Amino acid sequence: MTHDAPIAEIESLVAVSLPKGTASVTAWHAAPENAWARLAVAHGAGGNAQHPFFDGLIAAAHAAGIATVRFNFPYSQAGRRLPGPASHALATWAAIAEFTPTGELPLFASGKSYGGRMASMAAAESMIDPGGLVYLGYPLHPPGEPSKLRTAHLAGVAQPQLFVSGTADPFVDPPEQLETAVASCQNARLEWIAGGGHSFEVKGAKRSPDEIAAGLVALIEPWMRAIGPSRSPAFHGD
Repeated sequence: MTHDAPIAEIESLVAVSLPKGTASVTAWHAAPENAWARLAVAHGAGGNAQHPFFDGLIAAAHAAGIATVRFNFPYSQAGRRLPGPASHALATWAAIAEFTPTGELPLFASGKSYGGRMASMAAAESMIDPGGLVYLGYPLHPPGEPSKLRTAHLAGVAQPQLFVSGTADPFVDPPEQLETAVASCQNARLEWIAGGGHSFEVKGAKRSPDEIAAGLVALIEPWMRAIGPSRSPAFHGD
């Protein structure tokens, strides 16, 4: 699914209330004609919202009739690669929740690795209330440290959750740990990408990050449609 011409994204600054003051982060949002849902997407720990991975994801989402908003966290906005305190990321999700236009569209929160984990924490703490959450490469534990699980809060997430993970992802090794974590959730589904690494790259398959991400929409869209407007169509406060 591709558009002949990409849909232009609108660039906005969003204020984020932090303990030591207010930070501004950039958000890019767009909606295809006759959009039926909206997807908010956060980036991973070492990158930002303008990584080619998100270019592909956004373009495929638009082709599928999904409006989007992608955004930076304060540390990446400032040009740093290492995340700041988790509280800053949660505050950013809350700010994006307040900023994001909703209308009648069901709204979903998503993120690559760290960005998805922060969305799950924000939902568990009732800072956001999306129609569902989509995790692209949930970082279950640091690579090589399977005892340091990041799962304690997942059972407290009331919203439907979709985990999309690669079977060769070092953040999910052994894979059975993720299956156990998903089974502990209130309403969750797991989709495996055979041979996929942390960014869903598959050994021997030469695909660019944007092509890889675009292909994920074929898994995400049906799940989003199944959830549809059955829950609240927006984050809290709408």
